[in-house]
Amino acid sequence: MTATHTYPAVVTGPVAWAQRVEAWLDARGRGAWIATMVIAMIVAWPVGLAVLAYMIFGNKFSKGAASSKVRPSRMMATSGNTAFDAYKQDTLHRLQEEQDEFTAFLGRLREAKDKAEFDQFMADRTPKDRDVDASDKDA
Repeated sequence: MTATHTYPAVVTGPVAWAQRVEAWLDARGRGAWIATMVIAMIVAWPVGLAVLAYMIFGNKFSKGAASSKVRPSRMMATSGNTAFDAYKQDTLHRLQEEQDEFTAFLGRLREAKDKAEFDQFMADRTPKDRDVDASDKDA
């Protein structure tokens, strides 16, 4: 029995060209997108409007749009190897759990720091301040 390999489909033609242009602009940041939009507006305003709409709805204005965003369709694509796909899924699940635990830890750390600062503030208050608070409660 021979093993069969499945490879992702190779995209050619205008779609591949558009993907390369998008990747090139993403690598250069927002300024490149804005310059492209301005040039497109000058050459043909409908194309410029299309570029602007793509920039808005494609989140090209968000901070770090190119570097911090992993495309979910590419990340969850199957490789054709079930053992590797299972390993990848387990690893992604483990990393998500670690991230959730770390986020919870940071929350507890912030709460502890806030409590310590508040306790320090209460300890540093002068007796006069405490007497004013006590008289406010009596009134």
